Amino acid sequence: MVWRQLGCVCCVAIAVWIRPLQAEDAVPVEVQNIPLDHLTLQQAEQLFAGYSRELLAAKRSVQAAEADTIIAGQRPNPVFSYSFSSYNLNRGQGNPNQSGANGFWDKTYNNTVQVSQLFERGNKRELRASVAENAARASEFDLKDTYRQQGLAMGTAYYDLKLAQETVQIQQANVGLYEKTLQAAELRLKAGDVASADVARIRVDALRAKNDLRQAEAVLQKAQASLAYLLGKDQDAAKLYVADPWPAPGTQSAAREADDWLAQRSDVQAAEVRMTQAQQARKLAESLKTRDVTWALAYQHFPGQEPGSAPDTVGATVSIPLFTNYQYEGEAARAEVDYQSATEAKAQVSAAALAEMRRAKADLDAAIDKNRRFDQGILTEAQTAADAADFAYQHGAMSVMDLLDATRILRALQLEAAGVKADYAKSLLAWQAATRQTFNIP
Repeated sequence: MVWRQLGCVCCVAIAVWIRPLQAEDAVPVEVQNIPLDHLTLQQAEQLFAGYSRELLAAKRSVQAAEADTIIAGQRPNPVFSYSFSSYNLNRGQGNPNQSGANGFWDKTYNNTVQVSQLFERGNKRELRASVAENAARASEFDLKDTYRQQGLAMGTAYYDLKLAQETVQIQQANVGLYEKTLQAAELRLKAGDVASADVARIRVDALRAKNDLRQAEAVLQKAQASLAYLLGKDQDAAKLYVADPWPAPGTQSAAREADDWLAQRSDVQAAEVRMTQAQQARKLAESLKTRDVTWALAYQHFPGQEPGSAPDTVGATVSIPLFTNYQYEGEAARAEVDYQSATEAKAQVSAAALAEMRRAKADLDAAIDKNRRFDQGILTEAQTAADAADFAYQHGAMSVMDLLDATRILRALQLEAAGVKADYAKSLLAWQAATRQTFNIP
């Protein structure tokens, strides 16, 4: 009955411990019902926060590190031992008591019960707890950095899908335009107003436009698959359609001073905490040279040793290790190396973060300039030239080769303009991810 009650208590304790984890990992209903066929970037971030496999793995690492802090802060458990000795193997003689008593408790068996307790010295438990707590803090910063990196990958995949959607639309318009041009050329061929070679050239370009459209559709499907994986919606990849417009390009430079953001980056903070953790681990290694003490209390029941003597005795022992062969030099040396490595890793992470910001700044500034040139009339002028070429061809004032050249230039510029807008959107995300101080983990 006692064991059954104890089992029930354990089950309740486990349920209470697991329930917060389940509540933390549960995805809100409003996120589950987000429409995938008209997806905004904000909704994509909500899906990413709720279903990303990389974020889930990072959260599990945080939970494991928190469990390690509980383990590290515990005192050693006492040890109970029982020994039974002095059993006479001569069955005939047995273990009779000299006093004449022959009960089981009176026989000359040596029964010993002992409880021992290890007492740690040198602040080992506090140092272990400090090392574990710093490891848990570092894992929390790792979670934020995972969100930063994977969030950038998700935003990049979002705009890759938007670029693929616009490319398909441009290629579809291109195919439709070539079909109309081909129909008009065939009518003119029947009227004897154009050469058959010109019609053949238009037909070839129309077929090439269909091939370009098919390739654009394949790129669209791959972009849907990439974004679906990051959102945890692999089975619904074909439904994905992004709806946000391209971000408006800014006019100012992206330059920022390093000390405004570098110390607040999650990966730099994680490296800083790991350096502190290594420093505490170095102190823990040094504390191993402080001798621990083990105390023990024993009760012994050994009747029949001397007539009239008491069979019950108590005693105490103390154990202290002797460092005659080894004094933990290896642990101290390893902890020192780990501390130096953590210090160098922090410098390396800071340098990498600064280089990432500078690359993102260069890409963003270039994207701003390219967008400015397109906004100043490149597409408008190209569209005007293509319309004039089509009008001239319809009235016999331009050759088919000039018409096709004007059309190719327009489509190429339209595709380039979409690519420039995508480059700006992705470089803006990269710069924000490189310089953003913190990410709020849902």
